[in-house]
Amino acid sequence: MRRLPMTKSFSFTLLLTTTFWTLSYGFVRPPTLLQLQSLSGNGNYLTKEELWFDQTLDHFSPYDHRRFPQRYYEFLDYFRPSDGPIFLKICGESACPGISNDYLSVLAKKFGAAVVSPEHRYYGKSSPFKSHTTENLKYLSSKQALFDLAVFRQFYQESLNVKLNKTKENPWFIFGVSYSGAMSAWFRLKFPHLTCGSLASSAVVQAVYNFPEFDQQIGESAGPECKAALQETTRLVEGRLATNGKAVKALFGATQLDIEGDFLYFLADAAVIAFQYGNPDKLCSPLVQAKNNGEDLVDAYAKYVKEYYLGSFGVDVETYNQKHLKNTAVSEASSDRLWWFQVCTEVAYFQVAPANDSIRSSKVDTRYHLDLCKNVFGEGVYPDVVATNIYYGGTKIAGSKIVFTNGSQDPWRHASKQTSSPDMPSYIINCHNCGHGTDLRGCPQSPLTLEGNSQNCSNPDAVNKVRQQLVEHIDLWLSECEESDV
Repeated sequence: MRRLPMTKSFSFTLLLTTTFWTLSYGFVRPPTLLQLQSLSGNGNYLTKEELWFDQTLDHFSPYDHRRFPQRYYEFLDYFRPSDGPIFLKICGESACPGISNDYLSVLAKKFGAAVVSPEHRYYGKSSPFKSHTTENLKYLSSKQALFDLAVFRQFYQESLNVKLNKTKENPWFIFGVSYSGAMSAWFRLKFPHLTCGSLASSAVVQAVYNFPEFDQQIGESAGPECKAALQETTRLVEGRLATNGKAVKALFGATQLDIEGDFLYFLADAAVIAFQYGNPDKLCSPLVQAKNNGEDLVDAYAKYVKEYYLGSFGVDVETYNQKHLKNTAVSEASSDRLWWFQVCTEVAYFQVAPANDSIRSSKVDTRYHLDLCKNVFGEGVYPDVVATNIYYGGTKIAGSKIVFTNGSQDPWRHASKQTSSPDMPSYIINCHNCGHGTDLRGCPQSPLTLEGNSQNCSNPDAVNKVRQQLVEHIDLWLSECEESDV
C-alpha cells in the first residue's frame, strides 16, 4: 500500500517553450450539464495563471498537421516532484478560468500531488477557429478531446522530466465531474497505460436518446408536496401561454424566448437546478408555502426564477434562445452552442417529459429537441447515441480502476454507472442535498464550497464515508502503478 506523504509546500513553474501555429483559415446550453465555475473572487481557485500547449487539431488524420493553442493550468504547492502523483482534472463543457479549490485540493495535499487541468477544445480560449460554424465544429467530439488529454499528458510528463533532469514517470490519476466524469472513465478505458485510475464523479457515461428518467428523478427528489406544486405550476403556465403568452414570459423575465418550447425548457431547468446542485429548499419551501396559503403559484415560481435562477445562481435567459445558439461568434461565452453541438451529434440526453406524471411540460418532447438541432446546426445533424454507446460501452463500460460516484438527488445519475462491478466500484451518496459531484464539491454543489466542505450536507457522514473509500482506492491503485514500474 502506498504511504500517504506528509509533504512540505513545494512550488515551481515549468519553463516551457511552445510554438503556436494558427490554422490556415482561422483560429456548459443545457446549463443542467454546465460545469459550474465560481462567480466570486480568486480565493475560490488554486490558480488562475494561464499556460499554453500546442495541440493537434485532428488526431485521426495522417496528413492534417494543423495545430492550435490549448489553455491549461498547473498547481504545484503540494507537489513532491521526485515521485509525487500528477492529478489531471478534466475541464468540461464550459470555459475553464482556473483550477477551483474543491475537495481535489485536499486530495492533492494528502498525496503530495501536482494538479494540472487542460481546457476542453473549442471552449473558452481554446478554440481552433475564428468562427464556430457547423463546418468548423466537425473536430469537436469526445473522441478528439480524449486524444487531446493523452497528448497533453505526454507533453507535460516529458516537460517535467526535462525540468527535473529525470527519466522515470510520475504516476497519474484522472478526475472529472459530469461530462468530464464520463471523459475520466473513458480516458481510463481507452488509455489505461497513461493513468493509474480515474474518478468518474456523476459521470454520464450512457448516451441517452430520450431521457424521461431525468424528470422522474426530479419528482422523486422533490417529494409529494413540492412535486404537486411544480406540476400545478406547469399546468397554469401552459394555460396562460395559450391566452396571453407575452405577459407570462414577461413575468419570468424571458420575453426574448419566441419559441414556446425554449420558454418551457427554461422553466423546467429552473426547477432542476435546485435539486441538481443541492439547494432543494430554495425552491420547495416558498412554492409549497404558496400552495398551502392559496397564493398564485405562477407568481411564486416566477419570484424563485428571477431571484435565484437568474439572480444568485446567475443563468442568462439567452442560454435558451435558439437565436443565440445560432450565433457562430467565438467568445468565452459561446459554450452554449458548443455543448448543444455535442448533444446534437453524440450524446443526446434529451430531457423529454415522461408519458405520465410529468413535472415539465409535455411540449418538451423529442420533436422539440430534434427541431432545435436542425434549426441551430442545419439538416442532417442528429445524435448517434448507438454509435457512442458502442464505442464507449455505456453503463457496460469494460474498464478497470474507475471509481463511480453519484449523489442520490441528482437526475443525471440515471445516465451513470450505479452498480459496482469488479475493479469498478460505484457509490451513491445519500442525503437530502447530495446532487451533482457531491464527492468533490460538498454541499451545496453550487456556489462553490471551499475544499468541498461536507458540513452543510444533510448527512456529512455519508459524504465522508465515500471520500474515505475514494482515498483508499487512489492509494491502492497508485501503489500498484509504482510496483509495476519497478
